Amino acid sequence: MPLRRVRLLVLLWFVGAGVSLAAVQLAQPVTQPVLSIAGLGKGLAPLDGPWQFHIGDDPGWAAPDLNDTTGQAGWEAIRATDPWGMQGHPSYTGYAWYRRRLHIEQAPGASPDTALMILRIDDAYELYWNGILVGKNGKLPPDPVFYYPQPPQTFGLGPIRDGVLAIRVWKGPLNSFDSSEMGGLYDAPVVGSPTAIASRQAELNYNWLRRNQFNYGLQALYALVTVLSLLTWLRNRTQPVPFWMAVYSFSAVMAKVLAESRLLISYDGVLAWMQPLLGLQDISVWFLLLYLLQLNERRGLTRWTRLVAIVQIVATSLDGVVTALDGSKPWVSGGDAILTTVSTTLEIFPLVLVGFALRRRLDATRWPVAIAAFLTGMIQTVRVASIQGSRFTNWSFGNSLDTTLFTINGNSFTVEILANALLLLTIIYAVFRFQQESNTRRLQLEQEFAQARELQHVLIPDALPAIPGFTLTSAYKPALEVGGDFFQVIAVDEEQTLIILGDVSGKGLKASMAVSLIVGTVRTLTMSVCGPAELLTALNQQLLGRLQGGFATAIAILIDAHGRCTMASAGHTPPFINGSEFDLPGSLPLGLAPEIVYDELTTHINATDQLSLYTDGLLEARSPSGELYSFERMQALFATRPTAEQATAAAVAFGQDDDITVLTLTRLAPMTQVDLSLALA
Repeated sequence: MPLRRVRLLVLLWFVGAGVSLAAVQLAQPVTQPVLSIAGLGKGLAPLDGPWQFHIGDDPGWAAPDLNDTTGQAGWEAIRATDPWGMQGHPSYTGYAWYRRRLHIEQAPGASPDTALMILRIDDAYELYWNGILVGKNGKLPPDPVFYYPQPPQTFGLGPIRDGVLAIRVWKGPLNSFDSSEMGGLYDAPVVGSPTAIASRQAELNYNWLRRNQFNYGLQALYALVTVLSLLTWLRNRTQPVPFWMAVYSFSAVMAKVLAESRLLISYDGVLAWMQPLLGLQDISVWFLLLYLLQLNERRGLTRWTRLVAIVQIVATSLDGVVTALDGSKPWVSGGDAILTTVSTTLEIFPLVLVGFALRRRLDATRWPVAIAAFLTGMIQTVRVASIQGSRFTNWSFGNSLDTTLFTINGNSFTVEILANALLLLTIIYAVFRFQQESNTRRLQLEQEFAQARELQHVLIPDALPAIPGFTLTSAYKPALEVGGDFFQVIAVDEEQTLIILGDVSGKGLKASMAVSLIVGTVRTLTMSVCGPAELLTALNQQLLGRLQGGFATAIAILIDAHGRCTMASAGHTPPFINGSEFDLPGSLPLGLAPEIVYDELTTHINATDQLSLYTDGLLEARSPSGELYSFERMQALFATRPTAEQATAAAVAFGQDDDITVLTLTRLAPMTQVDLSLALA
């Protein structure tokens, strides 16, 4: 046979063999991976190993006969023990599918039913067995709902044997603080009998509680501090420290409840409430530092603290709303980034306060607070700032702050946990010492008020001297513990008596001290002068520049046993004779201008007439609705010729708003010879 023909026959044989081999390969079915589980009974079996995975969404991917071979139509194999962001799909959000073919053989005598436990999936998902929906967690778009945090979820699958388990997952848009390594399964699902799955779930819940013993103990302490601080503040609402301590501890408790209590609150709801709570926690620390470090005396710094606090609470509240919206929209992600930048930047404000405090000499109580606030502020600011946009910057040093330093009874302790615990303890100690100091100052102030009351009892006579030809009644009712009204009754000779009544501007201890000055000066001046106008003129000279920017009104009266009455007024309200107001010329109060010369008028008080002197606290009594006592009511009151006590009681019953002082002088009728004989008998 020629060599050329032999070569041709060999070539034809190889071509035919290749075609036959290809036909055989095409005729064979594609082998897809199957996980076989033999002897499933009381134990558990993890569904580990490679799962078939596909990004995107197609309801047909739940079908059991779907060809999901790796490399076929976009299907790939990934681990179920790590999120898809770590397996070639960083920052991917939206739908994806997991599929796993199972062959399960039950152990002899074991329960025929099978249950499935899914430890964690980001975010919402549906579970299919052989194309049939058997369970879900959360809600998929168009109105997605998912929960954070939450315990492992269990599903009953019935007496399954062979089939395909498919999981349809939806991952929500990433927030500014999310990393790129997120999405889908984090741990392999577990199958077993319902009893075994329930036991495993109970074990996981127990371990979770055990790991959080310290956290829950700390939150219980926060709650106790909240109640005690709130009760302390309600007893005395002028104290800001207990109020801000209550806000700080309350916001800390509520933030932990939202973040770690596994309540069925949507993730969007958690974010919406978490941000303003964290903002409140920041603000309360600022104000606590402001008062505990005694920086509130700096008015400019106090105003800046209030301004920064307003900006922070607005920024965090808006950030909470924005982060709960659809993050796939550019304006939402942009707004989130801007608001997060603002709130994160403002978190360094405690460092500003500590910087101002370092200029002062802090005692042993306040130094620990300053140090703890500095450390906590630095740690929190660095951690929050580093995780913002970490999927773009690839910064990882912020995560190192969450590294466990040591473990006690299953509880992990990080740098941030220790710093927060230290800050709480130092604040509690500082608040305790602050309250002690406040109580000491309060007791000292009460002693000063008690001494002022004793002094005022000396200056405002309780026992009134007799005035020839008149009966005298008096009433003095300060609005506070001590007041700014005064009166003196001084005998000039056997027939003449000098009366001065007045009112110092302001209330309380400061006005009381001015009263002491005025009464002492009046007592001195009456040794050399006795006329009302002369007395007020000299008194004005003595008070110039000594009332600390205030002033005093006064009326002076020189009255004799025969009813002759000489009056002079320094800006005081005119007296009443019976029910009619006595017309006095206008004049300036005491202590306002030099070289004032006061005028005086003389009148006669007839038998049975009543002269009534009063301070403006009577006229300015105010009802609960805000209505003033008014001139008309006062005129009607004096027309009845009341005693001083009766007039004062009427004003107090109407609604006292200022110090009230009333004096009444009633002219006695002349005694007849018969009356005189009876009196002598």
